[in-house]
Amino acid sequence: FHWFARRCKQRYLSRICGAPEDVLVPLLSAVPVSKKQSTPDLRLAVNSLVKNGVLSPDADLQTQTERLTKQVTGAAVSNLSAHCLKRSLAHSSPNIAKKFHAGHLRSTIIGNFIANLKEVLGNEVIRVNYLGDWGMQFGLLGAGFQRLGSQEKLRENALQHLFEVYVQVNREAEHDESVRLAAAEFFRRLEQHDEQTLSLWKQFRDITVEEYKKIYERLGVRFDHYSGESFHQSRAQEVLKELRTRRLLKTTEKGKGVVDLSAASDLSSYATLVRSDGTSLYITRYTHLFITPDQSVHFQQLFQILRVMGHHWAERCVHVPFGLVLGMSSRLGEVVLLEDVLNEARYRMQHNMQEAKTSKELTDPELTAEQIGVSALIIQDFKGKLISDYKFDWQKVLQAQGDTGVFLQYTHARLRSLLRMHGSGNHTHFNPSHLQDSRSISILQHLLRYDEVLLQSALDLQPRHLVNFLITLSHLAASAHRELPVKGSPAELAQARLRLFSATCSVLANGMKILGITPVDKM
Repeated sequence: FHWFARRCKQRYLSRICGAPEDVLVPLLSAVPVSKKQSTPDLRLAVNSLVKNGVLSPDADLQTQTERLTKQVTGAAVSNLSAHCLKRSLAHSSPNIAKKFHAGHLRSTIIGNFIANLKEVLGNEVIRVNYLGDWGMQFGLLGAGFQRLGSQEKLRENALQHLFEVYVQVNREAEHDESVRLAAAEFFRRLEQHDEQTLSLWKQFRDITVEEYKKIYERLGVRFDHYSGESFHQSRAQEVLKELRTRRLLKTTEKGKGVVDLSAASDLSSYATLVRSDGTSLYITRYTHLFITPDQSVHFQQLFQILRVMGHHWAERCVHVPFGLVLGMSSRLGEVVLLEDVLNEARYRMQHNMQEAKTSKELTDPELTAEQIGVSALIIQDFKGKLISDYKFDWQKVLQAQGDTGVFLQYTHARLRSLLRMHGSGNHTHFNPSHLQDSRSISILQHLLRYDEVLLQSALDLQPRHLVNFLITLSHLAASAHRELPVKGSPAELAQARLRLFSATCSVLANGMKILGITPVDKM
């Protein structure tokens, strides 16, 4: 494999440099794998390029090296972007008429990360919030509100009142069949577009979307479209009609409408699309991409149905599963609301920042505390594999020490402070030969991996690669900040170090933004 990878890179560099592959063969050497360097790299020394005539010894070596670097990285990005498509990405997708609980945080920030990453890599991304605004649960809520609800309470605190009604009617439905029948009747009228029923449902939806927008703004998440199951309800009937016409939809003895997915056409594997009472199921309306693993079978069935219908683009559909945030429940009222989590994170960060001297310089301490709190939540969530569950823990989420979002923000703020004090040095010439110490070399080598990390994240849609890269970069920057002083150093050395810190700060900020984190300049 390594031989094949080396040959591929030699061929690639040959096209860029205009040098024969045979010339490049002895020049490309492998960097040994170690505990600190777990991924093999290939190294190409500048001096060897000069000796073999690839670079001219008579021209400015630094200018030639920079030009060659831009050609190599530019060609790599162009090669990647050449395969870019328009991407439709659905995420977050909470159910309306409920407060936004912390369990929905994962889908929201994972989708936001992937959308940001795809855009950085040249894709045109359409961000869709595909709301859960249709289904039997709204039969329960509607029937419950007609009996237990109050328009006055709805005006005072809409989502809280709807939440209380939802919890109570769910409890009643567990033991009272009449409640379940009333819910089924409400949903049946909803699907038939009964004017009064539809009006109440629309009121629930409009209230919810406005409240959710406030939460998304706090998280730094945006959407191009707010869609939902309801928007595709009529289209769902067209799909069912097409399936019936093509004799793909079969009726069971119990009256359910199913699509046979078995290889032997014996209904040993099937997907149910229509209930026995004629109402449609979730799968006929849903094209959600980011959802918990307990619904993986649902998406396997969905994509298989699309293929059975002859839609070849189904091969490009991707389901990104993720684990649960454990210890949360909504039906019984035992829930940690995301609004409460954000408020608590902001409060704790404000308390910590009040003890710091620099906090007095902040123009908006509350906003800064909020941004740091959100970064702590995101990094805690993105550290491991997305498929893994994790237990919600206040201490871990808001920890100020260790490999946390707070540490990333602190590192960025310190670098910004250094650059404000001495200037970035980006508009002045610097001599890279002053960056031969081990700390500088470690940072430079790590920065060179940034493109590779983004590509790796794009291939498997996992943010942990970028998180680990940024945490390591922050540790390297913290050590360099202590041991490579700018103040008091000779002018050329100080200028070179400033360029190093400026590049580090830039990559750190860009990486944080891809993760969905707003970098703070002061804290």
